[in-house]
Amino acid sequence: MEFEDLLRKRRSVRAYLEAPVEDEKIRLILEAAQSAPSAGNLQSYKIVVVNSPEAKEKICHASSEQASIMEAPVCLVFFADQKRSAAKYGEWGATLYCIQDATIAAAYAQLAAANLGLGSVWVGAFEDGEVVEALGAAEGEIPIAIIPIGYPAEEGRQRSRRPGSEVVRES
Repeated sequence: MEFEDLLRKRRSVRAYLEAPVEDEKIRLILEAAQSAPSAGNLQSYKIVVVNSPEAKEKICHASSEQASIMEAPVCLVFFADQKRSAAKYGEWGATLYCIQDATIAAAYAQLAAANLGLGSVWVGAFEDGEVVEALGAAEGEIPIAIIPIGYPAEEGRQRSRRPGSEVVRES
């Protein structure tokens, strides 16, 4: 698929078919995430692949019961790795660069999923501590995004975008 077509095609999908996502497709999505640029090429993030109903139930509860988490066959949870980034960049690494790294990797994962005919949605509303506990994250690993992924049971609606004149300016 052409890149411009992929950008137009990607939608937030919250309802999924009961079909499992093939391991090969998950592998390709993870490879895409790992190809994302990162500060100092440190890749200061961790990705947890969540398949089990028990783990999905815990992160669903931590996310105000967002149903897409339970409906999706798999969820990817992206954590910023503060310690890894802080080791090279100090406070900036711990408070900004690792968050940027995890965010970019999650965005690449969503684009890869769409390119493979899968749907996804960015879940950013959750209780950090509950997600950390549910998935056994280490100290200094901060959850950034939960990305449910599966075969879409809905098309997802196209959202309007602000005009470029409201978003872009020259200096």
